[in-house]
This record gives sequence, structure tokens and C-alpha cells, in this order.
Amino acid sequence: MTQNAYSASDIAFTPTVKAIQARKGSRTAYARMEAGAGWKTTITSDLAALLAEQTSVFLGTADVAGQPYIQHRGGPPGFLHVIDDKTIAFVDFRGNRQFITQGNLADNPKAHLFVMDYAHRQRVKIWGEARVVEDDAALLEKLMPSNYKARGEQVILFTVHAWDANCPQHIPQRFEATDVTRLLEQRDQRIAELEAEVASLRAK
Repeated sequence: MTQNAYSASDIAFTPTVKAIQARKGSRTAYARMEAGAGWKTTITSDLAALLAEQTSVFLGTADVAGQPYIQHRGGPPGFLHVIDDKTIAFVDFRGNRQFITQGNLADNPKAHLFVMDYAHRQRVKIWGEARVVEDDAALLEKLMPSNYKARGEQVILFTVHAWDANCPQHIPQRFEATDVTRLLEQRDQRIAELEAEVASLRAK
């Protein structure tokens, strides 16, 4: 890779960022990364599988003046849909109706998805552009999670430009309450089976 060649990580590693990396001693390592596999620019099967498990995501936008805003979006597993190798879609459920994200995207389509998978201690950063789709009932119905008690208001389509997965350092391990409940029920069932078996052996 020549010095002037484009790398997918340039979406985040601006000249100023690279200068700081050089000053603090990490630029050489990142230059090697850029010369190798580098960051991905399409949705791989591994990323699609991870997204399908998530119940939470953070969507970052900025207004025309550059003022950033981060909004949480959640839903049941599968609420994040991979449409193709460049597109992630999800229903924008009715909320407090401030419409800050929609207003930001109307002025500045650049956006960021931040996925934090606490169970597997993994975080994924996705850069791209997003747009809001209104008045498309068919698309809304297609993407709306079944039997989910929320009102779908519109759809957000996110086009992936680049993404990177970070190491698990400093990420606490946490689990969904439903998963913990299911495991505890399985444990209790197994204990009951063993107690019944012990009582049967004692009776003999």
C-alpha cells in the first residue's frame, strides 16, 4: 500500500488522528493493519450473525453544525435486519417524538452504529450513512418484529461504509435477564430430577 492509497480506516483516521497516533507511538501498528486485511467495508456473515442476536444498538448522528447526538434503539433479537452486504435496516419505534435523529439525518446523512455485545464482551463500530423512510407500509410491516408491543413509526436504512470490531478489554460481562432466567429454570429442573432420582434410590 502506497502512502497515498486509501484505506477503509481513513473514515476515522483523519490526518490529524494519524499525526496523534504517530506522536503517541501507535501509527506504525495501524499502518501495518491498513497494509493487511484492514477494516471491512461490507457486512460479513460473522457481523450479520452478531447483529441478529442484539437487542440494543446506539445510533450516532450530527447536525449541520457538527453537534453530535447519540440515540439508543432496542428491540427483540432480530430487530436489526441485514438487507444486503451494505445495508442494515430497523424499525424506528414511536418514542418521545423529538425527532432529533431524523432532523440530523435530513441535514447530514453521515451516521454511526455502535454495537455493544456484553455477553460476548465484544464491541463493533460501524461508519456509514443513514436515511429515514416514511410512508412505506410494506417495508415497515416486513421489518416489524412479530408480537412486539411497540408502534413502528418509520424505518431507518443504514448504508455501511466501514466497520471494525474491538478487543474485549474493559468490557464487563453481562447477560440478558431472559437468558439468565432460562438457565436458572434449566438448573432447577435438573436439580428436581436428581432429587427425584435420589429419593427413588433410597426407597429401594
